[in-house]
Amino acid sequence: MSATSPGRRVRRAARIIVLDPDDRVLLHRFVLSDRPPFWVTTGGECDPGESFEEAARRELKEETGIEADPGPQIAQQRPEFITVEGEPVRADERFFCVRVSDTRISTDGHTELEQRVMQEYRWFTRSELADWPEYIYPRDLAGLIDRDTGK
Repeated sequence: MSATSPGRRVRRAARIIVLDPDDRVLLHRFVLSDRPPFWVTTGGECDPGESFEEAARRELKEETGIEADPGPQIAQQRPEFITVEGEPVRADERFFCVRVSDTRISTDGHTELEQRVMQEYRWFTRSELADWPEYIYPRDLAGLIDRDTGK
């Protein structure tokens, strides 16, 4: 899609790349009735008046139970997509990377919508990212990980 579609709301969002000690990345599987399942990084829309860093910290806690500093922004992307609620948007997404030593995840902070659509989470290896049969967002996730790890 074009990054300049008129009439679409700009959706500000923080995305967090969560890496474990083995450089596996945490992804969440979304299952919706109107499209094939897909996997995405932790994160979501900024609340009104909230900075990207504040949103990253909040979303990380809500979606994983992890309390951590999101660190510096490592990337920005401006995709267009249709939200899980069905709204076409132009996104302004800022990416952060958090390393964790403990891979236990808590979904206790999920909203009702997240409980319904985020049906699974999984730690992915680099090789799995390359040939996973379902869509993974962002498409260049391995490159973003490389940027953070210096590989």
